[in-house]
Amino acid sequence: MFTGIIEALGRVTDIRQENTNKHFTLTSPFTHELKIDQSVAHNGVCLTVVRIDGDAYTVTAIDETLKKTNLNELQIGDVVNLERCMLANGRFDGHVVQGHVDQTAVCEEVKDENGSWLFTFRYDASKGNVTVEKGSICVNGISLTVVNSQEDRFSVAIIPYTYEHTNLHAVKPGTTVNLEFDIIGKYVARLLGKV
Repeated sequence: MFTGIIEALGRVTDIRQENTNKHFTLTSPFTHELKIDQSVAHNGVCLTVVRIDGDAYTVTAIDETLKKTNLNELQIGDVVNLERCMLANGRFDGHVVQGHVDQTAVCEEVKDENGSWLFTFRYDASKGNVTVEKGSICVNGISLTVVNSQEDRFSVAIIPYTYEHTNLHAVKPGTTVNLEFDIIGKYVARLLGKV
């Protein structure tokens, strides 16, 4: 389980294709604390650490993950949002995030609000996912609050700290991001027969 509070940025240093899988090697400030078989969210995608070598570690994404997320678009040198699993005795600062991406969205607009930024994302509403005004949404693993909720798009307001300490500073119109919709909203939608 994750909270959507980004712990660090990682940099992709190698990508290796093996059959339909991709092995991503990254460096991060906390590599020395990782263990083999530990779960780490990468842009909101829960992946298992399979190798550690000095300040770099490797995770594997299977074909299903590559098809449903933006990980297939990663290139060497790209920056990725990282979060380790929540500690049982830690503060719950974000919202319940599983690390299971529901679908991707495309950034439509980034508006400079003179001290903050307003990002607007469009997603395929036919998949049954919904946002709620002032509800939670996870974008590239970041726990955010929805503003301007519509049937197939929503916006999020970003403060300078989040802009500078996540990979949102690299998101521009046309960029694909990962979305994990609020788990409570997904259960409600299922109960109402919308999924």
